[in-house]
Amino acid sequence: MTDESQNRDRAMEDHVDRLRRLWARELPDLNTEPMAILGRAFRLGNMVRPSIEETFAGFGLDRGEFDVISTLRRCGPPYRLTPTEMYALLMISSGGLTHRLDRLEKAGLIRREKSAKDGRSVQVALTEAGAVLAEQAFRTDMASELAFLDPLDTQEREMLAGLLRKLILGIEAQAAKEKAGVSPP
Repeated sequence: MTDESQNRDRAMEDHVDRLRRLWARELPDLNTEPMAILGRAFRLGNMVRPSIEETFAGFGLDRGEFDVISTLRRCGPPYRLTPTEMYALLMISSGGLTHRLDRLEKAGLIRREKSAKDGRSVQVALTEAGAVLAEQAFRTDMASELAFLDPLDTQEREMLAGLLRKLILGIEAQAAKEKAGVSPP
């Protein structure tokens, strides 16, 4: 390979390519292919996170608070869930959820109501202000995140989404097998 073509190849490298190249020099027997996909996914998440958090902060929310009100909003009318249903959808601890609910209730975005079916049970209900804020924040976030996809055309976006879906479904299936006590092949 000529110096010119090597320089051209390096100009097209991203951060992960550079890391893999360095590891290849240090540990030439090690397959670093997972970095090409999982390393990029991790880096991508880290790169877009500040923009997402800034968007939500513009609405007076942190990401966790947005997760709560958006979960209630996307569940549809009457925009109510039990705390147990919310734990399952948000995958957070009960203490973490309680803290978020306290802040959101003080802000007037949610309210806790006794269940009509079981007076001992509580439901978390999205207020009208919470529903409006959740929708506004989500619309703004999606517009912001869409701009990150500009380097890809429609077909590339669909292909990437499909491949990521396939990877995630495979990882979820493996995790379910491991949880059920089935060892990997």
